[in-house]
Amino acid sequence: MKIAFTPVVYEHAARFVQRTPWEVSRDEQLMFEGHRRAYLAYHHQVIVVGIDIYNLEAEAYGATIEKSVGDGIPAIHEPLWKTLDQGMRVEPFDPVHDGRIAMAVRVGQRLKREFPAADVRIPVAGPFSIAFNLRGISSLCEDAIDRPEDTVKMLLRLAENQAVFCRAIAQAGLDVAFFESAAAPPILSPQQFRTVELPALKRAMAVAAECTGHPIPCIMGGNTFPVLSDLLATGTNYLICNIETDQAAFVAQTSQTHPHVRIRINLDPLVVSCSDVQRIHKDIDRVLAIAGGRTNCVMGTGAMPFETPLENVRLINEYIAQ
Repeated sequence: MKIAFTPVVYEHAARFVQRTPWEVSRDEQLMFEGHRRAYLAYHHQVIVVGIDIYNLEAEAYGATIEKSVGDGIPAIHEPLWKTLDQGMRVEPFDPVHDGRIAMAVRVGQRLKREFPAADVRIPVAGPFSIAFNLRGISSLCEDAIDRPEDTVKMLLRLAENQAVFCRAIAQAGLDVAFFESAAAPPILSPQQFRTVELPALKRAMAVAAECTGHPIPCIMGGNTFPVLSDLLATGTNYLICNIETDQAAFVAQTSQTHPHVRIRINLDPLVVSCSDVQRIHKDIDRVLAIAGGRTNCVMGTGAMPFETPLENVRLINEYIAQ
């Protein structure tokens, strides 16, 4: 049985308009055209409308996104919140007027009109990833140690605040792509994940599911096997199996306990972006061996690097087809 392959295109879309990720991230026409051309070239399963996908909410809350250099991804260099208490009091942003959210939704609607059969989604960040940007990773980890109960309250507040964003996406006729990579071990220990992150993660995913009318994928990078049972407890129907984790054990456990959950097994992004065809073929063989003919697995790339040669996706598809 052949396994489906889908690349994951965020900042890589900027390659198709020969502009930098920063330029494309701030320009509605460039973002539309970059993702439009990427879809025409790759026909990937999901179009996620974004370049710097974890920055939308933080910017809407008032954080400053710094201009990136060259093919770098725009990022926040200075946390907005100086104290945990600021996060515990934060009010929801306005998805119509704050930041670039309305622009992303408009681009998504244009792409859906252009490609009616495509699965077009707007990136929605999980609570820990939003707090990661607004509080700063060092301060947030200290909060989780020194004030775990208050950190849970802050994360739950951020989770509830996502309702306005998810409703705006659903009302626009689009779907949610949910991302929460900042919470993955080793940033949080498995015990911290269960006690500090999981209540808010469940609530954020429930909020998104209530708005869209169906369970949503839980996209979390990093070494997620130590928290796999917690991820499955969220009720998600789709997980990614990253290169950083024990991929064979991840697939085996999920297939045994939750066979209905689809798993995207990622190739190594450094291999996907290289020019060594034999190295690419070897990594494809590795993922195929892990999938082992399971019907509920797909092959992916993780976030495809900006510099990935455009012909590599064709090479991967051709090798799988053989």
